[in-house]
Amino acid sequence: MIKQITVREYARLTTEPSENSLDCAQVSVSAFDWLCELSASFSKSGATLLLVEGRRSLKLDSYVGVIETPCGTQLEILPKHTERTDCLEDSRDLLQRMIQTALKLPTREVGAADLKLFNAPLSEWVMRHFLEGLDYLIKRGIRFDYQRIEEEQRFLRGQLNVVAQMRQPPGRQHRFQIRHDVFLPDRPENRLLKLALERVCKSTQDPGNWRLAHELRGLLTEVPASSNKREDFKLWRNEQLMAHYQPIKPWCELILGEQSPLSVSGEWRGISMLFPMEKLFEQYVEVLLRRQLIGGAQLLPQRARHSLCTHQNRPMFKLKPDFLLEHDKQTWVMDAKWKLLDTSDRSSKYGLNQADFYQLFAYGQTYLKGTGQMVLIYPKTERFPTALNEPFIFSDQLKLWILPFDLEQGKLLGGELAGLPLVERTAGLV
Repeated sequence: MIKQITVREYARLTTEPSENSLDCAQVSVSAFDWLCELSASFSKSGATLLLVEGRRSLKLDSYVGVIETPCGTQLEILPKHTERTDCLEDSRDLLQRMIQTALKLPTREVGAADLKLFNAPLSEWVMRHFLEGLDYLIKRGIRFDYQRIEEEQRFLRGQLNVVAQMRQPPGRQHRFQIRHDVFLPDRPENRLLKLALERVCKSTQDPGNWRLAHELRGLLTEVPASSNKREDFKLWRNEQLMAHYQPIKPWCELILGEQSPLSVSGEWRGISMLFPMEKLFEQYVEVLLRRQLIGGAQLLPQRARHSLCTHQNRPMFKLKPDFLLEHDKQTWVMDAKWKLLDTSDRSSKYGLNQADFYQLFAYGQTYLKGTGQMVLIYPKTERFPTALNEPFIFSDQLKLWILPFDLEQGKLLGGELAGLPLVERTAGLV
C-alpha cells in the first residue's frame, strides 16, 4: 500500500514524530535513507535535490513533482507560490497547469462541471490523462505492422529459405526452413504504451484509474512491453497514419520519465517525475508571454549571441539571457526568476539577489551596448502584487524593471513601464 505525503518546495522531512503539513512531514527511515541515496546520485551530475540536516531530517530544494520510493512512500512536492499554508488545492492546480502549459501537453475538452472533478495528486492526474488518451486510441484502433518470422515447420508456408534448407543435417530434410510475415501489434509505439500501462497498473491508488487501467490491460494482452524504451522512442513514427498516436505520446513520456529533466536511476522504477522549479517557471512564462505579444514582436529564448570575455581570440563564458524580445528595431533583455519577493521589505532589498543584478548588468552591456530596458520577472504574490514603479538604474541609458507574472491569469503585469510590445489580456487561463 502506497503512503501519500504532500509537501512543497523547501519543506523539511524528518523521521521523528511530526504533525504533517506542507512545510514539514514525517517519513519512514527507509524512505529517508533512499532519498539521501537518490540525492547523492543527483549531486554527481550537479543537481541538488535536498540538503541533509543531521541524521534525522533533511530539507528539500527547489524541485517539484513526484518521487515514489521502493518502500511504498509517494512524495508529492508542490510549488511554493505563497506564504499561506492552506493552499494545497491551489498549489496542486498551479503545478498541473504549469506542467501542462510548459510541456505543451494535449488535453481533452471538458465542461465547466469537470474542471475540479479530478483534484488528485500529480501522479494520479498524469495517469488519468494517459489512460483517457489510451482508451480513445484503442477505440480508434491501434496500428498493426508486418513482422518477418523465420522458423522451421513441417509444412511449407510463405517463402522457403533455400540457404538454410540446404544446410539441414541428414534426417531433417523433411523439415522446412521458411520465412513469412505476420500482421501483429508488436511495434515500438504499442510496446511503449504497454510498458507505461504496466507501470500505471502497479502505481495507481485511485479506484477509477485502477479499473480503467486493468480494462485496457486486458485489451493489450497481445502487445509485449518495451524492453528498450530509449530505442523504441527513437523508432516512434510521426507519419500521417500515426497522427492519432501523437496526443498520447507526451503523457507516455511523462509516465516513463522521458519528459522529466531529472530521472530516477537504479533498479527501482516507480512513477517518479521531478522538475526544477526555476526552469519550469521559465518555460511557463515563455509559452504564455508569446500569446501576449503584439503582431510583429518576436520572443527569442536562450540566445547565446555574446560572451563575457575573450581569451586567445576565443569567446569564454557564454551569456544566455532567458529571453530576448525584439520589436521595431528595439531589443529588451528579460530573465525569469522563481522567487517570492516582498515589496514592503525595503531593508532586505525586497528579496532581490545581488548576483542576478550582476548578471543583468553583463547582459545590458553586451546585448544592449549599455543602452536600453531590461526586465526581471518574478511570480505575482500577495506580497508582490504589482510592478515596482521605479526602475533600478545602472546608468542614464540602462534601466532594469521588476515585473510580476500573474500565475492565475497567465500574463505579465506592468509591461507598459518598460515599453514592452504586449497586448492586454483579460481572459484567464483555461
